[in-house]
Amino acid sequence: MLYLVALLLHCLPLAMGQYDICKSWVTTDDGPSWEFYACQPKAMRMKDYVTVRVDPAGITCGDPPERFCTHENPYLCSDECDASNPDLAHPPKLMFDSEDEGLATYWQSVTWRRYPEPLLANITLSWNKSIELTDDIVITFEYGRPTIMMLEKSLDNGRTWHPYQYYADDCMEAFSMPARRVRDLSTTSANRVLCTEEYSRWAGSKKEKTVRFEVRDRFAIFAGPDLKNMDNLYTRLESAKGLKDFFTVTDLRMRLLRPALGGTYVQRENLYKYFYAVSNIEVTGRCKCNLHANLCTFKEGSLQCECEHNTTGQDCGKCKKNFRSRSWRAGSYLPLPNGSPNACAAAGSAFGNCECYGHSNRCSYIDFLNVVTCVSCKHNTRGQHCQHCRLGFYRNSSAELDDENVCIECNCNQIGSMHDRCNEKGYCECKEGATGPKCDDCLPNYYWRQGCFPNVCDDELLLCQNGGTCYQNQRCVCPVGFKGVLCQQSRCEADKKDCDGAPSARGSLSTILLGVLALQLRGWVDL
Repeated sequence: MLYLVALLLHCLPLAMGQYDICKSWVTTDDGPSWEFYACQPKAMRMKDYVTVRVDPAGITCGDPPERFCTHENPYLCSDECDASNPDLAHPPKLMFDSEDEGLATYWQSVTWRRYPEPLLANITLSWNKSIELTDDIVITFEYGRPTIMMLEKSLDNGRTWHPYQYYADDCMEAFSMPARRVRDLSTTSANRVLCTEEYSRWAGSKKEKTVRFEVRDRFAIFAGPDLKNMDNLYTRLESAKGLKDFFTVTDLRMRLLRPALGGTYVQRENLYKYFYAVSNIEVTGRCKCNLHANLCTFKEGSLQCECEHNTTGQDCGKCKKNFRSRSWRAGSYLPLPNGSPNACAAAGSAFGNCECYGHSNRCSYIDFLNVVTCVSCKHNTRGQHCQHCRLGFYRNSSAELDDENVCIECNCNQIGSMHDRCNEKGYCECKEGATGPKCDDCLPNYYWRQGCFPNVCDDELLLCQNGGTCYQNQRCVCPVGFKGVLCQQSRCEADKKDCDGAPSARGSLSTILLGVLALQLRGWVDL
């Protein structure tokens, strides 16, 4: 019976398809053991696990209630959006609900009642998890597609954003880019960001509702029109720089920049027919597990890889404790057909009990100290166990010891700081007059000029007086009530008329002439 189970498990890779299984139990001359394979989860509808945010505040219609009309009936504006009435409300969640009996439900923005002020809306989709796109992103608009929009992506949970694709009825006018089609890209430009006019021009048909980000067309550049040559695609994903990351996201953002115009110019007498309405967003992909898992489950409000190959983490991005005899590596699609699992291995005899937290794969025994120490610590770490940060780096408090980003560079300002080292919180030691975590700012009464210097206004280091401020190290800008080259003279003492807020023309002229003369004597004015 055990033999039959082992045989069945050994045959599973063929039965389940490519990269569907992570390991099988095999028997060799050395006895039974696990054989590992590169593996990945199945593709699924990612909208079922998404968190959506719409901004700016107040962009969703219904508060206060307002009426709107459509391009088909532009002067019959009997429809209403009212957030307090469930039958008339259009909240963001309706972009992801199931539409029964063909009745479209949709999120809707306010109308363009404030024209010519732009009508702008952002729709942000977040997964709190890296996902790999496997099919087209399809956005369905009710009442007309935008004439201008952008699709952006993030790889770091929304901290930074990058353009993914531009959409416009006139790409050159909107984004200063020529219009291109994905199907015209080549193998060397498959991950190019482009602008397309295919989804923005008014067609006058109710069927023209969808806007796409064409993932399949980009895959077809390598796998053929029917995506039959997937081996070539997998090979390119491993070998072409940046290609795999191009199809990886943690967040997507649609920036709606100008609504559908109905094929005409904006008709200012009827602005109630201009708005955005999205009924559905389809995103198909798989959890990114670095080819170390074939299952991904929804736990505690987020997607988690069920990691194999002795890996752990949300993306299987590190080795389990006691399995760090060599640095963590992602699995690989190559060599075909089973790939390379690059499994984490248990510490062997050469390591003894030495723990390097994944920052070194070599240890050395120091005889006269009778200790085993890690050698050639990476990721800016140091110490017997690579547990400390190199000089010029400090500990990332949000990262575990075995994280590649456990040490962050101090980045002290070379001019404003004493040296390139910082404390455990990342604060640098500043020179006199400098301040800030990186010593790149100046204290009050100091100014920046390749370092921080006292706020002086001539070569004799005389300070601006009575609250005056130095402008470009050339002249003092005086507060009300004072004048003079260094703001040293009270206007009231010089001319009583100035005390009443009526400056004397004669006094002002003499002050200017004295100021110019003083600057000329110091060599600052070349008459």
